[in-house]
Amino acid sequence: MDQGTIITVLHDDAVPDADLMAPIADRAELRYTDASGLADALRGAQILFVYDFLTSALPGAWHAADRLCWVHMGSTGVDPVLFPEALASDVVITNTRGVFDTAIAEYVLGQILSFAKDLPGSLRLQQRGTWQHRDSERIAGATALIVGTGPIGRAIARLLRAAGMSVRGVGRRARDHDPDFGSVGDDLFAELPGADYVIAIAPLTPDTRKMFDAKAFAAMKPHARFVNVGRGELVVTDDLVAALAGGAIAGAALDVVDPEPLPPEHPLWQLPNVLITPHNSGDVAGWRDEVVRAFRANFDNWIAARPMENVVDKELGYVPG
Repeated sequence: MDQGTIITVLHDDAVPDADLMAPIADRAELRYTDASGLADALRGAQILFVYDFLTSALPGAWHAADRLCWVHMGSTGVDPVLFPEALASDVVITNTRGVFDTAIAEYVLGQILSFAKDLPGSLRLQQRGTWQHRDSERIAGATALIVGTGPIGRAIARLLRAAGMSVRGVGRRARDHDPDFGSVGDDLFAELPGADYVIAIAPLTPDTRKMFDAKAFAAMKPHARFVNVGRGELVVTDDLVAALAGGAIAGAALDVVDPEPLPPEHPLWQLPNVLITPHNSGDVAGWRDEVVRAFRANFDNWIAARPMENVVDKELGYVPG
């Protein structure tokens, strides 16, 4: 064990696999805690492994971080640690970039196919024992606008292109001849009217928070579908409900919502053109172990004083591409 190295592991009901953590436990003191004990567990710790990456406990416990120099988020999104005190500190923030890319891309393709082939409608008819012929849609030739051009957005773009869709991106910098998106625009409202499917995978930052509001939904085609696999707070939820109920857009597939979890009485549950999943688009079998392995690899870098992988730019709010 490296003398003095203390790692606080913030978990929820699920705890990291002990066998996978063993190579770290041989070299550092591990303090496992849930949100209620985070402040106590942070005192004296140099490293925080945020295994419970949906936590909201960090701001309230940050005062106890007297030796902290590195926070590793067990997710791609790092918004739980982008609060003023953490941003102003010298603490390095890293994320688990790369683990969820393919799974989320498959989820997006699955939801697009669900809309185009009306699979939820077929299930409802089957449950009623009703044989009702109807036409479906092709996705080949349809246009997908991917808002967020990081690794997950790129994985989505590649898979949708392989399915025959026309793909464009929206990011911070406009460019042509992108290997995955073809063209990337920097003006959301210039791109929205041309899309049949709009996929939100932008990181949650002050610039992107509530970017999908009534104005954005009004700019979309009435037959457009909206897929959110980024963060619920990218969306003004009341505006989304109004757009869906009023026919401004044709449907939405939501893996993330605001608020989360979605209360049972929320109107989104009742809308027939909405598909809701519980923030699990990237959670394929074995994902938790992959998160631990990613942290373990970066811990090896930290111990050896090598450059860290997936270091977040605090001003941008994500790992630069």
